[in-house]
Amino acid sequence: MNGLLKGKAIVIIGGTSGIGHSAAKAMTNSGASVVIIGSPEGPHVKSGKKSTVLLADARHEGVAEHAIDRCLQDFGSFDGLYHVAGGSGRKYGDGPIHQLTKAGWDYTLELNLTSMMLSNRAAVNQFLKQKSGGVILNTGSVLAEHPSPEHFSTHAYAASKAAVSGLTKAMASAYATQNIRANVIVPGLTETPMAARASKDKSILKFISIKQPLDGGRMAKPSDLDGLAVFLFSDAAQFITGQIIKIDGGWSVTDPFKSK
Repeated sequence: MNGLLKGKAIVIIGGTSGIGHSAAKAMTNSGASVVIIGSPEGPHVKSGKKSTVLLADARHEGVAEHAIDRCLQDFGSFDGLYHVAGGSGRKYGDGPIHQLTKAGWDYTLELNLTSMMLSNRAAVNQFLKQKSGGVILNTGSVLAEHPSPEHFSTHAYAASKAAVSGLTKAMASAYATQNIRANVIVPGLTETPMAARASKDKSILKFISIKQPLDGGRMAKPSDLDGLAVFLFSDAAQFITGQIIKIDGGWSVTDPFKSK
């Protein structure tokens, strides 16, 4: 896909680890320049010739606007926003609803939904100002529509990721006449820092070998999402908006009770 994003400048919210970090490398390899927002508490990645790295908390107002301003300043345009930032609120009180705490609910929704609203709002405002159109890509979760109560019973997380799809579709409908496209990538269980608990649990890994049966039955790699992300930001996808696209290794179409 070399050259597919030539001349594009993209902001990645949550791009210093996992899915976002892999996407940043794929996009620069495809010709794009990127501005990456990473958590001050996460891994530190250095800026490069085609990338600017900023450390900030995506839940705070003004962070996305600053990243977009830097994109315009450093690379001369702003063409797309990829929102990857988010995570689990399990240690803050997320869980099945009979155990879900208000603190866990508030933390999880702020992390996964409020941060996305803020970044998407900033992107839409800039696209409208530019009158150029643009692309927004958000990150959902297979758990929003296909729960796993035995292994992943975090109901605030599922609710927040379901809301990602609803908000994205609403934006896609509202701004299509301005050529602003908005879509969602929905990963299955993926090898990221958030999945560290699952990757060390033998019962979960056995479940995944059945639930995500493609390629021998495994967790997704962040790079498994890169091809679709690059495509959706490219002009080849100029007639695609409002779509919720799963990259889940078969999770959503597989019987978890099937024995190998």
